[in-house]
Amino acid sequence: MLMILSHASRNRIALAAVCLTALMFGLEISSVPVILPTLEKVLHGSFKDLQWIMNAYTIACTTVLMAAGTLADRYGRKRIFIISLVLFGITSLICGLAQSAPLLIASRFLQGMSGGAMLICQIAVLSHQFQEGAERSKAFAIWGVVFGIGLGFGPIIGGMIVVASNWHWVFLVHVPLAILTLLLVLGSVEESSDPQAKKLDLLGIVTLSLSVFGLTYYITQGPELGFASYTGIGIIAAAAICFVIFLFVEKTNPHPMFDFSVFRIRNFSGAIIGSIGMNFSFWPFMIYLPIYFQSGLGYDIVAAGLSLLAYTLPTLVIPPLAERLALRYQPRLVIPCGLFTIGLGFILMKYGSGAEHASWLTMLPGSLLAGIGLGLTNTPVTNTTTGSVPVTRAGMASGIDMSARLISLAVNIALMGFILMEGILSYLRSAFPASFDTLRLRVLAEKIASGNFTSLKQGFPELSSLDASGTVVHAALVHGFGLVMLYGGIGVWVLAAISFKVFGPERAPLRKTGRKISESL
Repeated sequence: MLMILSHASRNRIALAAVCLTALMFGLEISSVPVILPTLEKVLHGSFKDLQWIMNAYTIACTTVLMAAGTLADRYGRKRIFIISLVLFGITSLICGLAQSAPLLIASRFLQGMSGGAMLICQIAVLSHQFQEGAERSKAFAIWGVVFGIGLGFGPIIGGMIVVASNWHWVFLVHVPLAILTLLLVLGSVEESSDPQAKKLDLLGIVTLSLSVFGLTYYITQGPELGFASYTGIGIIAAAAICFVIFLFVEKTNPHPMFDFSVFRIRNFSGAIIGSIGMNFSFWPFMIYLPIYFQSGLGYDIVAAGLSLLAYTLPTLVIPPLAERLALRYQPRLVIPCGLFTIGLGFILMKYGSGAEHASWLTMLPGSLLAGIGLGLTNTPVTNTTTGSVPVTRAGMASGIDMSARLISLAVNIALMGFILMEGILSYLRSAFPASFDTLRLRVLAEKIASGNFTSLKQGFPELSSLDASGTVVHAALVHGFGLVMLYGGIGVWVLAAISFKVFGPERAPLRKTGRKISESL
């Protein structure tokens, strides 16, 4: 009896450690966007710097995702988990002490690598530590709820940390959390490995990462470099070549990290389109929505965080309903409907942001619908990707799903930033047809996009006579955000239609996998 209690206690402590890790990962994604306007001011960064502060983390997660799984299988899940925790704590410390935007971007990339490894190890540890059906389901459910809390409450937590202390602690808070988690892991998590672990697909990892980085860099830096310049064309050509090499490597490698044959399974492919759809609009817009609430509506950082709860909280409460709907109506209907709901939310947000007296109330219906749509889509997508393939390929299917999410997120952070900038710039060109040269107008658009209104009058003294009340600047910001919301809404509708088409007609229910990895990006 004592041994049983001891084993149960160790499992509870291990679950607490994994949940703390999930909380840190979720917070690091959703708490940082709300402080981006603050970072732009105190670090004197540009709008592109704000994009890279987020995208460095995302691309790094993508880079390490599949490699971490292979290394954990080969050298021990607990060992890699401990290493990733130590590195996450160290890199969070560096992020919190950063005094410049370039240093923060570099440290965010390192933090993302350790964060991606932590994410993979969480799933592997839970899968080994909890092997019985009921116990396993309960553990994954608790993990998913805590992960969702980190994602859902991250904006208000980040805002409150800044008000109570300063922006540094949004990163530094992970240092004591990482130390506490490390102590829990050392005393509770059992070591496990796979003696049949595949070899590391290093060439595949490198070529995929370079292609994603190249495309993201081209979109983000394109206006400055020139999309049609020799440099711009060289970057996008290199990215395309890397992607072609990646496809060739995965086709010829006896141990590929992506087995493309699973895309012949219609349920799997339809669910992956759903995975891309969620990260096409909902999560990348999470980066920019705090800028709208703070600069477009004039809210302080706490009010902006509270306003964002309408966007994020439905993602916590809707997944149980989504599971029941998927069982009754099948994922082939629920996933496209969830994507359509996200798109409808974005269209309503567009009209809400353009209202005469725009506020969080005019944004509320669209924010709620977008969150509900994400909640309807997320769990069915994850369960379908792992449940529509043989058990032996479930891990690989989950890896493809996670990679699709992170790649879509990275690319669309860049695309939404580009659309926001160009939308603001086009409005300014029509408002000030001959007052600014092209270069100064683009610099002004970048300042507006980042929400840095305080330095406009000093950097652009002509605004005192041309736009003394700030009406044109505010209208330009709203116009740019309207285009971003329109892009997000229509884009996710197109993906909803593609997903529905790929799923095809009704077929037999999915097999039961005994596990549900439900709350992720």
